[in-house]
Amino acid sequence: EVQLVESGGGLVQAGGSLRLSCATSGFDFDDYIIAWFRQAPGKEREEIFCTTYKDTEISMESVKGRFTVSRDTTKNTVYLQMNGLKPEDTAVYYCGASLVGPPPQCVIRPHQYDYWGQGTQVTVSS
Repeated sequence: EVQLVESGGGLVQAGGSLRLSCATSGFDFDDYIIAWFRQAPGKEREEIFCTTYKDTEISMESVKGRFTVSRDTTKNTVYLQMNGLKPEDTAVYYCGASLVGPPPQCVIRPHQYDYWGQGTQVTVSS
């Protein structure tokens, strides 16, 4: 059974940092693309980063220089390090996974992802 479990969300003051984790199981980690998304109230789900076993693509201009993503193949986990948080970063953060390829490529749209985690809430106070 494929599972993605996000953790690490919470309430933080503007300028603070959080590290989110997306722990995966039930599929071959290196074969799948895994992406981070966020969805603010009343808005569509937006992609932040997409990762493969060798590449990372950033999809969201507003987080450049503040957010980074890393992928730990020993733990089958993808991390989202968020620094310099702003109130506008407040959202539910999700990870998604999909089998695209081989080789794995970040070429699909959010609604095309096959698997999703339950999300973790990030709230940034001003």
